[in-house]
Amino acid sequence: MITLEYLLTSLIVVLLPGTGVIYTLALGLGRGTKASIWAAFGCTLGIVPHMAACILGLSALLHASAVAFEIVRYLGVAWLLYMAWGMWHGTGAMKVTANDSPASIAKIIRDGILLNLLNPKLSVFFLAFLPQFVSANTPDTTGEMTLLGLVFMAMTFGVFVVYGCFAAALRRHIIERPNVMGWLGKGFAATFIALGAKLALASR
Repeated sequence: MITLEYLLTSLIVVLLPGTGVIYTLALGLGRGTKASIWAAFGCTLGIVPHMAACILGLSALLHASAVAFEIVRYLGVAWLLYMAWGMWHGTGAMKVTANDSPASIAKIIRDGILLNLLNPKLSVFFLAFLPQFVSANTPDTTGEMTLLGLVFMAMTFGVFVVYGCFAAALRRHIIERPNVMGWLGKGFAATFIALGAKLALASR
């Protein structure tokens, strides 16, 4: 059952800065509104496997299996560092000039999906989060968890689009300042490195 408590809690969770938010902001500043919307879409799609794992009970296995958790975690760390490398050297989302060619939509979506897909903490989070809001007397637990998950994804997409559009609105003020864009790219790269380090040090 969708309650006000669930909506407020989900909104707070979605608003908190994480890899998806940083990625969407980077694309908004680096490539504009359309790119940021595709980034939000990719990050939202990256939630689907975690939701499915929670609903099917697979995230409990991930939580219990140290080997599975470590494999996914270090793949996630490697991907975050790869993204940081691209941003630092101007080959990722922050490679921008006033006449830059359009970014590949497929690549933007792929990167967004992988950022969330390769974060095992999301599966563990949803395993602890969703069941709290399932009605005790519901005849269809799977259906209700699926509905809760879809609402969470819709909120994620909406909030990320707002973040991205806000960043894109600032883009025109800095696009002709390559030094500023360069420092922003390095700033986002440093943020991804920090998030990668946090994930590397995370426990189940």
